[in-house]
Amino acid sequence: MTADLDIDTKVARLLLLARQKFGVRAKSLERAMRKIGRRVPARLHRQAKVISTAQRLSVHPKLRMQVDAAAVTLAFEEIERHLAAIDVRARRMDRLLDVLGSVSFNLIALTALLMIFLRWRGLV
Repeated sequence: MTADLDIDTKVARLLLLARQKFGVRAKSLERAMRKIGRRVPARLHRQAKVISTAQRLSVHPKLRMQVDAAAVTLAFEEIERHLAAIDVRARRMDRLLDVLGSVSFNLIALTALLMIFLRWRGLV
């Protein structure tokens, strides 16, 4: 039963980190990772699947014996280390710069097309 509680507390800690870093409000780790999506590497999704499988198996006394504790601990550590390393402010700044870059490129392209059109019609 302690392993079951231990997995639940670690999952709660991961859910708290996901909420702090990505604003994801989910009640299970699977749903949280689904909402996070491509913002984290695929290996973290595989690690989360290991944890969710272990969480499901740990409820049943006989199936709990099938849980690989070392793999679950490694998965927790890897996900927690990655989520803790994310800088929310830098992520937001990168997103803002991406949007500004694409808008400025589109304005430059529109201006160039407008100049080509005006030259073609003989107005410039």
